[in-house]
Amino acid sequence: MTTTDLLYACAGAGALCAAVLPAALAKRPLSTPMVFLAAGFLVYLLPFDVLPDLDPVRDRQTVEHLTEVCVVVALMGAGLAINRPVGLRTWSTTWRLLGLAMPLTILLTAAAAWWLLDWPPAVALLVAAALAPTDPVLAGEVRVGEPTDDEDDEDEARFALTSEAGLNDGLAFPFVLAALAIAAASGSGWSTAWVWHWAWSDVLLRAAVGLGTGIAVGRLLGRMFFRAGWRALRLAEHREGFAALAATFTAYGLTELLHGYGFLAVFATACTIRAAERAHGYQRVMHAFMDQVERLLTAVVLFLVGGYIAGGGLAALTWRGALLALTLFLVIRPLTGWAVQAAGAADRQERAVIALFGIRGIGSFFYLAYALGEGDFGVPARELWAVVTFTVLLSVVVHGVCATPVTRRLDRWHSSA
Repeated sequence: MTTTDLLYACAGAGALCAAVLPAALAKRPLSTPMVFLAAGFLVYLLPFDVLPDLDPVRDRQTVEHLTEVCVVVALMGAGLAINRPVGLRTWSTTWRLLGLAMPLTILLTAAAAWWLLDWPPAVALLVAAALAPTDPVLAGEVRVGEPTDDEDDEDEARFALTSEAGLNDGLAFPFVLAALAIAAASGSGWSTAWVWHWAWSDVLLRAAVGLGTGIAVGRLLGRMFFRAGWRALRLAEHREGFAALAATFTAYGLTELLHGYGFLAVFATACTIRAAERAHGYQRVMHAFMDQVERLLTAVVLFLVGGYIAGGGLAALTWRGALLALTLFLVIRPLTGWAVQAAGAADRQERAVIALFGIRGIGSFFYLAYALGEGDFGVPARELWAVVTFTVLLSVVVHGVCATPVTRRLDRWHSSA
């Protein structure tokens, strides 16, 4: 037996589990991410030195690009699943979560990191920005289902969590760039000269490029998929699901070449394609394909995260770092998520679910890996990775256990109302 043979066997077993587990665990207080995380932890404890050992400090670039692909695939799947047309009133809960809850979460988390861990402002802001966005990858249990032709076929909680996760991964990027700018300014003598450039370029311009490019790509591809004059280009008639993958990478790559926010572009592209022909069955074909790719990538990433934890990835975690994660998880997100929905569209039960399910995940790994490759923050990288990894671990376990019973109870409440 060779190492390659064992890897093939493990890959096959993992892919099979990714196909079987969602249905097998559908009615249980257990999630697929929990299973793969636990499997990675247990397998890496075995006395075999044949599996790849992915260290986020040593293999930073690999982690950055692996998590990047996982997030953009999840963003396309989330956008294709949303039935509700974009609008100021129809998406009012989403705008509250993005415009109020996320900045408040970043501010309060940064303050807690500065107070608890005595980190410099740049480091506190970086970790807060990395942990602020809810995750489109791990939110499968509380996300909207497959596309339908009914615009009202989504409860407010599932819709809000899906749309929030689709947009805030891109909107967290300016705060990561602000942390990088503060770190650079503090290293060369404190200055606020970066603020105006950051506000104009990193907040306004790059977000506008991301949204604009995403909408343009979505309109072009939507017209091609459903209404092209040349039949070979009307992919909706050929039912080729992997065209959604082409749309994902086209939107992301083109936007990044134009120095915009690719995450925003991918979600905007998905929503625009969804709006092109809401009732067409090809929407379900594309969504199903992206969902399958997402599950495979998630299985790989979480298996490796479990292996990283088994290898001592949390050794640098202090009780103060753990307390920071718990504060974000149990205090900051629930309070901000609840407060910003006052007088909003969600009822009391939905409001509670939205506030509690601020799932952290793969996007946090990407942002931390990206920032550590772009600047020097003066704090050991393993300490930062330990805090972020512990927060994601906490979210995977607690949200994974709670998702099924909470959403089933919410569904029963809706059916009896």
